[in-house]
Amino acid sequence: MDGPLFDRRMLEALVCPRTGGRLDYDAERQELISKSAGLAYPIRNGIPVMLVDEARKLD
Repeated sequence: MDGPLFDRRMLEALVCPRTGGRLDYDAERQELISKSAGLAYPIRNGIPVMLVDEARKLD
């Protein structure tokens, strides 16, 4: 694994910027998943990138 790990305690403070809903952590893909928005926000160097434009659409 490259770079620092994501601190799971951050999940308590983070919400989806599009829906305000909860996020799930995908450790394998290093993403925060918003099921309500159908988006996956990347985690880069241990830091979540909470920009809708940077998010991947879920299938």
